[in-house]
Amino acid sequence: MTSAAEKVCLSIAGLDPSGGAGMLADIKTFQRFNCYGAAAVTSITFQNTVGVFGARHVSGKDLNAQLQPIFDDIEVAACKTGMLPTAETIEITASILNEHNVKLLVVDPVVRSTSGFDLIDDEALRMLVARLFPLAALVTPNIPEAERITQIRIEKVSDIHAAAKKMIEMGAANVLIKGGHAIAEDDPASSIDRLYSDSGVREFIAGRISTTATHGTGCVLSAAITSNLALGYGIEDAISIAKEYLSEAIRTAPMFGRGHSPVNI
Repeated sequence: MTSAAEKVCLSIAGLDPSGGAGMLADIKTFQRFNCYGAAAVTSITFQNTVGVFGARHVSGKDLNAQLQPIFDDIEVAACKTGMLPTAETIEITASILNEHNVKLLVVDPVVRSTSGFDLIDDEALRMLVARLFPLAALVTPNIPEAERITQIRIEKVSDIHAAAKKMIEMGAANVLIKGGHAIAEDDPASSIDRLYSDSGVREFIAGRISTTATHGTGCVLSAAITSNLALGYGIEDAISIAKEYLSEAIRTAPMFGRGHSPVNI
C-alpha cells in the first residue's frame, strides 16, 4: 500500500478514451508523484493511438457544475488546463480559478492533436490567451502551438525567443517552449525545452529518443510539472524533475496500438 497523497492536483481537460492523453494521462501522472488527482472534463474526444476522429464538447454550464463542487469541498494545491475547446469553457474555467485564487496554474495550450485534428477554434484561442495567460504560473506550448498563438513562424532559435517574448507580453509570467519538434539550429540528438522568465532563459536538455511513443507527451509533462509545483518545488526544479520523468516514460513506453503509443505512465 502506498502512502497517502500529499497534495490535490486538478486537471481541467479533455477525455481521451484510449488513456494516453488528456485528463486520464494527467490523473495517472499526478498519482506517480503521490498527488491526489481530481478532474473536470471539457470534451469527450473520439480517439486512439492512430488519431482523433471527433469530439463532443461539454457545455459551460456542465463544466461549472463539475468544478464548483470540487472547490467547495477540497483544497486544490495546483491545477493544470489542457484541452479547452470553446470560449465558453475558457471563461468558466478562468472565472472559477480566479474566484478561488488558484496560484499554481499550469496552462498547456492544447490546440492541435499529433494527427492534425484542430482542438480549439480561433475565438477560443484568443479567449485562452486573454483570460488564462495572466492567471498562469507557467504556460507550456510546443513549437506549433507557439506559432499559432503568436503568429510567428519558428525556424530558428531567435524565433523561439521572439515567440516567448510575445507570449510574456500577452500576460504569461513564465513560458516553457517545448523542444519535441526539432529546429535546424539545435543538435538533432537533443531535445531542448526553453524556459523564459524574469531570470532570463534556461535550457533543459535531454537526449532525443527515436520512437513513435509520443501520444500524450505534452499532457504528461505539464501534469508532472503541476505535481511538483504542488509539492513545493520552484518552477525550474519542477520542470527539471518532470522532464527527467518524461524521458524515462518515453524510453519505457509500452508500445500499444497501431499509431503513436502512449508513454509509460
